[in-house]
Parts: sequence; structure tokens; C-alpha cells
Amino acid sequence: MSTLDEPGREVQAAALDDPRSVRGRSGPGTQPLRRRGQKESLGSRLFDGLNLLVLVALAVITVLPFLYVIAGSFASEAELASRPFFLWPNDVDLSSYAYIFSTGTFVRSLLVTVGVTAVGTLVQLALTATMAYPLAHKALPGRNLVLNLVIFTMVFGGGMIPTFLIVRELGLLNSYWSLILPMAISPFYLVIIKNFFQELPEELQEAGRIDGCSEIGVFFRIVLPLSKPILATFSLFYAVGIWNDFMSPLLYIDDSDKWTLQMFIRQVTVSADMASTLGQLDPQYLPPEQGIKFATVVVGTLPILLVYPFLQKHFAKGMLIGSVKG
Repeated sequence: MSTLDEPGREVQAAALDDPRSVRGRSGPGTQPLRRRGQKESLGSRLFDGLNLLVLVALAVITVLPFLYVIAGSFASEAELASRPFFLWPNDVDLSSYAYIFSTGTFVRSLLVTVGVTAVGTLVQLALTATMAYPLAHKALPGRNLVLNLVIFTMVFGGGMIPTFLIVRELGLLNSYWSLILPMAISPFYLVIIKNFFQELPEELQEAGRIDGCSEIGVFFRIVLPLSKPILATFSLFYAVGIWNDFMSPLLYIDDSDKWTLQMFIRQVTVSADMASTLGQLDPQYLPPEQGIKFATVVVGTLPILLVYPFLQKHFAKGMLIGSVKG
């Protein structure tokens, strides 16, 4: 028995040592796999270094302007006039932030934006999820027709003027609902969420129906708890879209008391009379105009940056899940 095993052991040892063996190949005609601890080639290291250099350069180009805006919001008027670019102010001055938060116009626009973003995100996510769930069932009558219509709207749209006419005829002008309902459902997000619902185990839904759950009960008790990653991801997308929306309030809101933060920032950056824009009657106490502009931009960006870390763990998973299968 031992004599028969010796040749097999020799062949196995030779196969392990030979890089041209089947174990060391990933397919016919391919190069041997790199062993653990083996150094990368010069070309591979150059390629990785070049990629790292490009990514670092792009990161610096992206971050530097925002760092300058943050630094400028804390700088004094003399420093803003004398230094064209800096990343840290010599003397920290909080007068710009104190001034904008003391004006009723800024505080009101900030509260309006927070409220519209919170309500709009809930409404848009609820409408998208409730439409995606029935479309995820292939037995739904007319499913293909509805999906084709949804995909059609991803390519062709009515445009700005027809949308404005519809909003006007519905009586939504100067209403907060005009900032929410016209973009209540994103076709792209709808398709991805629908695909995610299709990938959920059908056995769990059948078990819920056997236990007496209706379709609404299955949706709220089984489907939604399993969909937290993708719902968290697209709630962030919807919230960012509403928060940064400038065109909708520009078209549909004429009352300055209902301005959102983006409209306020626009008025601050283009206005020649800063005091009247901010609602300050005495321009004597007006801080540097450039500092006020920087401070409003920082405050307009900071809330989204603060929300993102809480949704980061769901972000990558939610983007990938549901985006493969049709």
C-alpha cells in the first residue's frame, strides 16, 4: 500500500511546486497566480501610484474651495480684503454667524427648508415604496405597461413650462406642496426599489399570508423591515434633492415669507443691499458681506453633512442591492 502511495505523493508535491500546474492556473493559457508574499511588478506599482495621485488631486480640488468658504465665514472684513485665499483665519470672528441667526428672514427660511425636507422625504419615499411593491409582483395585471410608462418618463419629460401650468391649475402656487409633489416619485429610484423588492424571499411573504396577513400587513411587517438599507439610502437622496432644490421655489413661490434656504442664499449672493435682504433695518451693524455669504453657504451645507454619517452604513449596500436584476 505504501509503495502505491509514494508516486501519488511525488506527483502531488510536484504539482504544488510547479507554477505551471493546474493548481497554479486560473484557466487555459493564463499566467500563474501571484503567490502570497510575492512582490508586485514595477508596472503594477506605477499604476497604483498613478491612481492614488489622481484620486488625491481630485480630493484636494473638491475639498479646498469648501475649506476656504468655511475659513472665510470666520474671518474679519480686513482679512477677507487683504488675503485672496487662506484655509485658516488669523482672527476668528463669529459676527457673520451671529448676524444671520439674529435676522428673522434667515431663521424663517432655515425652518421652512427643514420642514419641507422632512415632510417631502417622507411623502416621496412612501409614494415610491408603495408603488414599487405591487410592481415587484409579476402576476400584477398591466404590470409591464406601467413599467414601460415609468421607463418612458426617465427618457422623455414634459419640461418646465408644462409642469408649471399643471402646478398652477392644481392651485399649488405659493404652496409648500409645490416643492414636494411635482417630484414626488423618481422613476430611477422606483425601478431600483422595485428590483430590491423582487429579490426578497417569496417564502417569507407567503408565510405572512398563511399567518393571516393581508398584502398591506405583508408590506409593513415583512417587506419594509427587510428594506432598511435601500430605504435609508434613497431617503438620503430624496432629502438632498429637496434641500438643494432651487428651481422649484424660484418658479412656484412668490411670497418671500415662504422662501427656502436656497432662495435665501441666492438673494444674499446677488443682492446689492444686504441689509434689506436680511431684514436688518440698521446697516450700521452689518458684518462683512463676503463673510455673510460664506456663513450662509456653510449653514446651508452643514445639515446634510451631519446626516450622512448616520446613514453611511446603509449607503453602499443600498446602492448595490436592487440595481442588478431587472
